[in-house]
Amino acid sequence: MSLSEIRSRIATACDAAGRDTADVTLIAVSKVQPLERVQAVLDEGQRVFGENRVQEAASKWPGFRESYDGIELHLIGPLQSNKVRQAMELAQAIHSVDRPKLATAIARIADETGNCPELFIQVNTGEEPQKAGILPAEADGFIAECRALSLPVKGLMCIPPVEEEASLHFALLAKIAARNGLPGLSMGMSGDFEKAISFGATHVRVGSAIFGQREGYTG
Repeated sequence: MSLSEIRSRIATACDAAGRDTADVTLIAVSKVQPLERVQAVLDEGQRVFGENRVQEAASKWPGFRESYDGIELHLIGPLQSNKVRQAMELAQAIHSVDRPKLATAIARIADETGNCPELFIQVNTGEEPQKAGILPAEADGFIAECRALSLPVKGLMCIPPVEEEASLHFALLAKIAARNGLPGLSMGMSGDFEKAISFGATHVRVGSAIFGQREGYTG
């Protein structure tokens, strides 16, 4: 599927939901993609990209930024506290703030540098033990904690369990965001981004539908 097809589907989903297409940001998830595939998408005009790992982002994006203006990088994978400084230097947004230690590290470096990316708090809506994210019952308190640290919390992010109906999780995330006055909802991937848009997604993270299956990926 092409980038233009994904953009068309986003526009159609926005129309169906009575929303403005400009209110939905497409994040092209370029993790583990060959450089030539990423370059082809850049050449089509896409400028917002998502990466899972700081190390991979650091090896890829400084070079592309020398050739392409306006690149916006979103880190969407789990972030280790010892990678925070590098992440904040590379990315314009971090979607995986999920624990007090990480929030404190971000706040300390933001205070030191005078700069902080937009932040999304990851909520483990399925309460899956193997998955990162703050539990739904603890989300309000953690949002307040991040705000007390003067962090620029833009919104919330979730990754629904693969075997469950995604709509339930999108609705839950939207409810938590609404009661905390957060405008951003990072939710929806290649298989369900249209559904996410109907529940208010402001950022959809689409990888395989744009780039094809990742190298070495068998799922």
